Amino acid sequence: MRLGSGAFAASCVAIEVLGVAIFLRGFFPAPVRSSSRTEHRAEPPAPEPAAGARSNWTKLPPPLFNKVVIVLIDALRDDFVFGSKGVKYMPYTSYLVEKGASHSFVAEAKPPTVTMPRIKALMTGSLPGFVDVIRNLNSPALLEDSVIRQAKAAGKRVIFYGDETWVKLFPKHFVEYDGTTSFFVSDYTEVDDNVTRHLDTVLKRGDWDMLILHYLGLDHIGHISGPNSPLIGRKLSEMDSILMKIHTSLLSKERETLSPSLLVLCGDHGMSETGSHGASSTEEVSTPLILISSSFERRPGDIRHPKRVQQTDLAATLAIGLGLPIPKDSVGSLLFPVVEGKPVREQLRFLHLNTVQLSKLLQENMPSYEKDPGFEQFKMAERLHGNWVKLHLEENRSDVLFSLGTKVLRQYLGALKTLSLSLSTQVAQYDIYSMAVGTVVVLEVLTLLLLSTPQALCRGADLEVPLRSPVFSLLFYLVFLVLSAIHVIVCTSATSSCYLCSIPWLVAGGLMVLVSALLCAIVSTLTRTVIESTLLRKNAALPSSRWSEMDLLLMLGTAGHVLSLGASSFVEEEHQTWYFLVNTLCLALSQEACRSCFPGDDSKPQHSVHMLQDSAVYRAPILHRAGHTSPSSEALGGHARWAILASPWLVLACCRLLRSLNQTGVQGAHRPDLGLWLTRGIIEARFVYVFVLGILFTGTKDLLKSQVIAADFKIKTVGLWEIYSGLVLLAALLLRPHNLPVLAFSLLIQTVMTKFIWKPLRHDAAEITVMHYWFGQAFFYFQGNSNNIATIDISAGFVGLDTYMEIPATFLTVFGTYVGPVLWASHLAHFLSSEASSGPALSRACFCYALICSVPVATYLILVTSLRYHLFIWSVFSPKLLYEGMHLLITAALCALFTAADQNSRAGPIQRWTLEMGGS
Repeated sequence: MRLGSGAFAASCVAIEVLGVAIFLRGFFPAPVRSSSRTEHRAEPPAPEPAAGARSNWTKLPPPLFNKVVIVLIDALRDDFVFGSKGVKYMPYTSYLVEKGASHSFVAEAKPPTVTMPRIKALMTGSLPGFVDVIRNLNSPALLEDSVIRQAKAAGKRVIFYGDETWVKLFPKHFVEYDGTTSFFVSDYTEVDDNVTRHLDTVLKRGDWDMLILHYLGLDHIGHISGPNSPLIGRKLSEMDSILMKIHTSLLSKERETLSPSLLVLCGDHGMSETGSHGASSTEEVSTPLILISSSFERRPGDIRHPKRVQQTDLAATLAIGLGLPIPKDSVGSLLFPVVEGKPVREQLRFLHLNTVQLSKLLQENMPSYEKDPGFEQFKMAERLHGNWVKLHLEENRSDVLFSLGTKVLRQYLGALKTLSLSLSTQVAQYDIYSMAVGTVVVLEVLTLLLLSTPQALCRGADLEVPLRSPVFSLLFYLVFLVLSAIHVIVCTSATSSCYLCSIPWLVAGGLMVLVSALLCAIVSTLTRTVIESTLLRKNAALPSSRWSEMDLLLMLGTAGHVLSLGASSFVEEEHQTWYFLVNTLCLALSQEACRSCFPGDDSKPQHSVHMLQDSAVYRAPILHRAGHTSPSSEALGGHARWAILASPWLVLACCRLLRSLNQTGVQGAHRPDLGLWLTRGIIEARFVYVFVLGILFTGTKDLLKSQVIAADFKIKTVGLWEIYSGLVLLAALLLRPHNLPVLAFSLLIQTVMTKFIWKPLRHDAAEITVMHYWFGQAFFYFQGNSNNIATIDISAGFVGLDTYMEIPATFLTVFGTYVGPVLWASHLAHFLSSEASSGPALSRACFCYALICSVPVATYLILVTSLRYHLFIWSVFSPKLLYEGMHLLITAALCALFTAADQNSRAGPIQRWTLEMGGS
């Protein structure tokens, strides 16, 4: 079966997307869970240990607090409360922290620092999976055990106002709720007013046990203008006044009921220095956690510095405070200062319940749990606890009882810390089977692309895919049977759940067919390549081919980038790699321009492409119209010659200026940027959307028309130009105003390179494709992106929208993030199509683009698998893996554009001859 190289490459990338998706499903695993989490039945609490004596405490302790109010301020950084901003803008909260009846902590949020996983951590005490950063856009119902589920089961009435993510996570759990849209970041006033407007009414009522308020305004301000905006101070002052209103109301109610309440102030995550979040910087993971209650004793002059705890500790603390069972999946520890004022027996009872819950979770997730230091500490503490209870029941009030009680407390606290740490490190189990299948699919596709490279770059750019040969059929059935047997063995003997074992057998069989077909295609292609190479070597008349200096630079630069992905520091600072490669390319182009403009007597053409035609290898320039010869250096005028010489240095200067526009990465993110943050109107944006849609529609129409009228070269070129122009206009709308120079310099560099580098110096399609890819990657970082999720500018998804619409917002956010690669790839399609005699240049470009994108993806999958237990696997390598997956998906879409634009690959000989004659 014959396929054009463009269509073949597009199909390969589509299969790669499937392989990467399977790999991601196995790599981002489910965290440790209790085996009884789906049974939803109440288990009797562990009885108090008594060491032979009969204890009368077999039930849960009574609640410590009558009511609980949780005020969660989205993106509340610890220094917003405990630092200078807190003293200035939150005086009432600062007073409670310094002198009031409160306990203050700095709660550490584990990455990914986005809202939905952090809410799960706060309410379940578990560590959500990293893939929850994707689910954050559309949160499914939470099936795990949680404080809210336990509260509902106990008959407590829970009211919620704020971020609608809670309503999606806990449907039918609130007796009253009012959700607000969390992703419409342009609104930072009404989104909070819709929460506060319920306060006066609900605080006067006494028909609730738990009130949860989630304020989003601070987070939206951060996304719009960053943590140093004047709006931050005003919002903190607003939150301080709300906290004071709630606290004074609770105090007045306590005078009537004589039972204490608990007020919790916390943040789900912090805020980076650019105003975003999602990664693991100190500013993003450090959040304040303040517990305020009249039951907390505080002597005059008692100075308490905030202690560092885990965000997951809140779930166990709330459960104890409300007299509820601790959520089964919780890996957190009770915040001991909350119960420090209680009698020793109650303190030990609380700690015992927490350690029993953690030890059960450890037993269900670690086969060798008995050897765990935390479990050994727990058993020792439980024995000592039994001895203490026996002495206590004997009404022994001696110093021995006091000293033993102190020892048991220390033992329990040590066991809690060790058990929590063990469970946190045991947080996930990888699905190795799914990872292996996904990696095999990607590697097979990459191997097929590499073996098909000589044939794909031939003049006809057609590929023979051997799907019908007898050898293919026999090998296919043998491989399919072996893979099916392996699948059955894995699915029947696996002790842990595998994703591929949970899908229908028909779907799994289709996947085995795909893997088998790819392997057979590789064998057939390899056999044909070996045979053709043998025949070519026998023909002594063939000229020897060699790599040009530019070919070597592009190949070695791409290979160097791929190898750099194995080091965490290079992943964090990947922008430096692309900046170096682009600068080196400019210097090489400068040297090449000098040779072209001032050739010596022995000068030889450097830019040619390896092609195969009728089993003969020849080298020929491809980027000039038929009938036109390459202009010699003498034919170049003085102005043209100096323009060619100056072009690489102009591009180099532009790239250097763009580096300072947006500081990115880790090491240089703190450096000042040249850009300014501004806003944009909704009505104006909608007008731009109308123009963009019109331009894209016209361009698509012309492109489709060119497929019908194959000989009409101009229609296709105009259609691609209109699509490219529409994307440029859309990019100008979505980019923040301070990033508009990035777009302007991109257009300038494209114009300079087209007019003074690629056309005069006659680079072939493969070289031009690689250069476009390099510049596209560099401009991805020029606009301020990095391999850190926190640099994703979600505000681009809401330009021109006054309500949250998931599909348009997702598309706009993705396009706004990948503006650089998309614009450079679309420019490549238009540039190659404008060369009438370039033949199947678009097919070759599509193949080269697919190949150069596939190499780092396949390599990175292998690296991530081998480094899955690395210290920085979740903070550095995992975000990069998500970026690579999305980049591959965009590459598939771009390859589809290339294939659709390349009508020449299906045109007959007469149509191609007509095209060439028309171009001449």
